[in-house]
Amino acid sequence: MIERPEHLNRLDDAISRAPVTALLGPRQCGKTTLARQFAQGRKATIFDLESAADVRELANPELALGSLAGLVVLDEFQVMPRLLNVLRVLVDRPNSDTRFLILGSASPDIVRGASQTLAGRVAFVDMGGFALDETGAANLRSLWHRGGFPDAYLAPSERKSLAWREDFIRTFLERDLPQLGIATPAATMRRFWTMLAHWHGRTWNASELGRSISASDKTVRHYLDILTGTYMIRQLQPWFENVAKRQVKAPKVYFRDTGLLHALLNIADERALLGHPSVGLSWEGFAIEQALHALGQPYAWFWATHGGGELDLMVRTRGLRIGFEMKFSEAPKVTGTMRNMAETLRLDHLFVVCPTRRAYPVERHITVLPATDIPGLWERIEALQSRTTHTDFPEQGGEHAG
Repeated sequence: MIERPEHLNRLDDAISRAPVTALLGPRQCGKTTLARQFAQGRKATIFDLESAADVRELANPELALGSLAGLVVLDEFQVMPRLLNVLRVLVDRPNSDTRFLILGSASPDIVRGASQTLAGRVAFVDMGGFALDETGAANLRSLWHRGGFPDAYLAPSERKSLAWREDFIRTFLERDLPQLGIATPAATMRRFWTMLAHWHGRTWNASELGRSISASDKTVRHYLDILTGTYMIRQLQPWFENVAKRQVKAPKVYFRDTGLLHALLNIADERALLGHPSVGLSWEGFAIEQALHALGQPYAWFWATHGGGELDLMVRTRGLRIGFEMKFSEAPKVTGTMRNMAETLRLDHLFVVCPTRRAYPVERHITVLPATDIPGLWERIEALQSRTTHTDFPEQGGEHAG
């Protein structure tokens, strides 16, 4: 079993700050295992809300939960979101020291409901599949190809890993989405999801994608929001800068797990991946997810103009603007376009992330960074912060962009 100490530390911090902690992420990413590890050595009671016996025990939830002390874990919370009102009553009781940990895989409903019902009483912890800091840099290729879902990554063979991912896709479409109240036929969503795999890393175009599956713009937008809300897809929003160029205003779409992307593209093994036309875009999405994980999921954007200039990822952190270009090349070239882009966006530093063996500076504000060094990004940014005198320019984008 792969240890996940960073997630345990984040849970410990959240539990100490708020009476309710929501641990959110896709199905089968290891939330239940992590919660059980966290509960070890504590006075804890665990409920699985997909268990008929546990649901019966919670027939009168205020009475059943109100008598418990210590840590109470409610797994698959999206099945019974009405418990949010019960939790609000319980945590507001005088002298209550019970801590509740709720696990869920449908973020929009839980986040919106918890934010409204438990305002000031809830902390959120996001969780995904394995990342490089957990698997080790030596396993980068396997993590990229198989994805981070534990059962897919740890499968004893490529064939069994692919079979698990195909089963996951089928179960997600035929069971999980209907349980969330989504009535879209599984065959329709499968067709859309497969088509979306060919759009990985591209700018969203509802009209073009809708025509390809004979659906309206509104319908395909709804499908995209479903997959985004269930942690399958990331919509990376565009950044807007005050420049005299026509800038892209639509988001880019990425599969958050490249293992699922490869399954939908019928990429059976690493050799097939390296020869596939989408290998560069697959690498781009993988590197973006790893960078965002390493930086703690900060606000992030991409930037592009209709004239061709494009930055794969930009984050604002520690008062710095940091840019990333993801290149599937062991000897990436730093072009004049990259330099102009860094100047236009007033980047404090630009990292060119690629599968090279060592990091090296190209210029004072541009570094070629091996993907295996992504887990150490924080240390590099802290070093930048210590030597950078940063002017806090007025923002033209930000979380309101797009």
